[in-house]
Amino acid sequence: MGTYDFLIVGAGLFGAVFAQEAKKAGKKCLVIEKRGHIAGNIYTKEVEGIQVHEYGAHIFHTSNQEVWGYVNQFAEFNRYTNAPVANYKGEIYNLPFNMNTFHKLWGVVSPKEAKEKIESQKRERAVGRPKNLEEQAINLVGPDVYEKLVKGYTEKQWGRRATELPAFIIKRLPVRFTYDNNYFNDNYQGIPIGGYTKMVEKMLEGTEVRLNKDFFAQREHYQGLAGAVVYTGMVDEYFGYCFGELEYRSLRFESEVLEEENYQGNAVVNYTEYEVPYTRVIEHKHFEYGTQPKTVVTREYPKAWSKGDEPYYPLNDEKNAELYGRYQELAKKEGNVIFGGRLGQYKYYDMDDTIESALECAKEHL
Repeated sequence: MGTYDFLIVGAGLFGAVFAQEAKKAGKKCLVIEKRGHIAGNIYTKEVEGIQVHEYGAHIFHTSNQEVWGYVNQFAEFNRYTNAPVANYKGEIYNLPFNMNTFHKLWGVVSPKEAKEKIESQKRERAVGRPKNLEEQAINLVGPDVYEKLVKGYTEKQWGRRATELPAFIIKRLPVRFTYDNNYFNDNYQGIPIGGYTKMVEKMLEGTEVRLNKDFFAQREHYQGLAGAVVYTGMVDEYFGYCFGELEYRSLRFESEVLEEENYQGNAVVNYTEYEVPYTRVIEHKHFEYGTQPKTVVTREYPKAWSKGDEPYYPLNDEKNAELYGRYQELAKKEGNVIFGGRLGQYKYYDMDDTIESALECAKEHL
């Protein structure tokens, strides 16, 4: 059975929640992590007194009261509300699409005017059966919103032109006929004071963690240490890519410290024109209402994933869904291995989804 009850591969959010629940159940766990830090992609690092989101902006939001109560055991959350803005050729628009956006676009002031404008635009360009993402988006919001706020950003994110992307990728676009810039509709929202890393540290208290340890470099050794494995890495890598590689999108980050107090006035600014190579600029101090004399900004550049890159976004199209289904069948036959998290289950999870999934998994196996 080995020295430990569970070997947890990955010290991200899923692994940390499972480790916490296992410890409470009296189980002994070993967590191994190939990176040099815990917390996975929600890792935050202090720079110039600012908590920098090293792997992109993470705003915690949920309507699940159980999940909200759970994370508040490990951190105090501030009142941060996600209200990103879009920069299109120097013009600034509020997101999600709301009355502030529509007023800037067309000068309308009432919901009735905005609805009439959108409907008239949709009638002019709508098609009966959208064949691609561009046609689908225009059917939903009309050409003005699409051209300025959807097209370029989406093409950068996916690495393909919108006319080459399938229509089903955009099933809906959030349109609000209120002057409300809050991006999320969830009941609870905020960012842990002092950063996510401290929150995950508390989750992992009392559990042995080994950093800079690659599971695949000593697979037999690590699997022999425990009665069961909780695996949060890439499911196709676990099985040696035997059916081929699942597809992901990756990101490249460029961060810099600036000798100024306030660079862009908002934590998140999306750049929606295709010609700007990055999708957004993050100014980290605004997540915690920072007043530091300097600031840290990060530009996010989407890129195609290849082996060795961090896989951030599963490409959940029909082809990859079929391929994942084959790996899922193999996973079901691995009797003492639990596959969890965004990579282990090849599913786009927000943080609250990850926690909910980890808690359900813990209830089932503990």
